Amino acid sequence: MSGSTLKADQTELSGSRTAAPAVRTNSVWRTIRGFILWSYERGSVQYDVMVTLILLFVLFSPRFINFNDRPVERNPQPTGVVVYPDGNGGLVYQVDAKAVKAGDADAVEDQLLRVIEPISGEISITRYEPVPDAKGHVIGYKVWVNRQ
Repeated sequence: MSGSTLKADQTELSGSRTAAPAVRTNSVWRTIRGFILWSYERGSVQYDVMVTLILLFVLFSPRFINFNDRPVERNPQPTGVVVYPDGNGGLVYQVDAKAVKAGDADAVEDQLLRVIEPISGEISITRYEPVPDAKGHVIGYKVWVNRQ
């Protein structure tokens, strides 16, 4: 009887030494690999999850991530500027008189330069002349420029 008791004790000991249930790490890595390699078929749950995550990233990431891609704020000119060729390979800018305050020739040229440079870049004014209306009031300026 002691022999059978011994066997019963051994079975109890061996039963208590069984390994803990294994974590399914192999299937977890297989799932992650499937997401990375995009190996799931269309219409599967995994494919739908991947597409949903991508859409969420595209739609909501600009709210939380600064991509530094905002357009540069520019102050547009409140007046009209018309550009046309002068026939000699240069350009003539016609600037509305509202953009320029009357003054001496240097002040007018500086103001014309400030209006035209944001449009065309670095230039030098070769000459300008006022454009009068039928009553003789200045309604604009024709400006001939050279690019530098």
